[in-house]
Amino acid sequence: MAVAVICEFNPFHNGHQYLLKTAQKITGEPVTAIMSGSFTQRGEVAVCSKWERAEAALENGADLVSELPTVYAVANAERFARGGVSIAKAFSDVNHLAFGCETDDISALTAACEATECDEVNSIVAEQMKTGAYYPKALETAVREVCGDEVADVLTSPNNILAVEYIRALKGSSVKPLPVKRVGVSHDSEALSENFASASQLRKMLRAGESIEPFVPCVPKSITYPELLERAVLFRLRSMEVEDFRALPEVGEGLEHRLVQAIGENNSIEEILSAVKTKRYTHARLRRIIACAALGISEGLQSRSSHYARVLGFTERGEALLKNCSFEVVTSPARSLRSGSENSEFLRRDILASDLAALAFEEVRPGGSDYLTKIIRKNSAK
Repeated sequence: MAVAVICEFNPFHNGHQYLLKTAQKITGEPVTAIMSGSFTQRGEVAVCSKWERAEAALENGADLVSELPTVYAVANAERFARGGVSIAKAFSDVNHLAFGCETDDISALTAACEATECDEVNSIVAEQMKTGAYYPKALETAVREVCGDEVADVLTSPNNILAVEYIRALKGSSVKPLPVKRVGVSHDSEALSENFASASQLRKMLRAGESIEPFVPCVPKSITYPELLERAVLFRLRSMEVEDFRALPEVGEGLEHRLVQAIGENNSIEEILSAVKTKRYTHARLRRIIACAALGISEGLQSRSSHYARVLGFTERGEALLKNCSFEVVTSPARSLRSGSENSEFLRRDILASDLAALAFEEVRPGGSDYLTKIIRKNSAK
């Protein structure tokens, strides 16, 4: 049997190591990590390559690392969770899904999940959304009104919100949720606490040239700078028409027109974001939309289901898990594409994401890393 973890590891830090080790300790099972590749849910390029992050995970508790398809990696919480859970469920050996959150009270998380599916709650949310409210805040307010403060308080943390989506996606399966309470600092915190720091703070420190050694098992060898992608992304945005934006995920209610106008009037991504941002359309959502535009990810594609596990690396124990996967196990993208696989459209976005991310390093890297990089093989931890 095995325990799965859906993750970004952007970068891999001591808190992630704690999650993997704790999941392994609780279950006594090997850990399979389903990790975002070259882009993350914030709509930004990952701070270092997926291969370097996969290797760090394998050296610190993971036994198998497969890639969460880029199509879902840059999606909202519901689709991000659903995409990861679908891969976890494809491994018949997986019987737990572990995730870090602010509480390890599964009853509280389950109650919050049930509250989000309540008709009365969703009716209030719909009314608030008509006034331009931000969905997570509208949901929290509605749950507080209908179910009380104790349940609503669970939904005040991004990690708990994602945990609720994992629980929802696991319904009807034999895989059990395993919440692990976070240690150290809170999500997106700028504080440093002993040997723990948030991933967002570590990215800032790395890109500012500051040392992050106390907070990570291994420091990334080479990092990306999102601003280096600016002109390439602007070119893509300026080449798109209104109907192209209308076809993107999370675009509606005339947002496509506002995007086209802002892109025509501004000369940087930050200026575009500032021009379009509202209470409903947050920076994170708009960055995901721009990432989808750059990578050619449509609403139609993101709403579909993929059926593959792209392998980045494994230990001996992890390799054994691949024998019992009901999805296509992709160890060679070229071979998979030649076969005319049903997953080709998804896999091409993973390859494109890596090639675009290659432009974000100080020294531009060659394209084709998905074809040329070998699967990482490590000895199982004793």
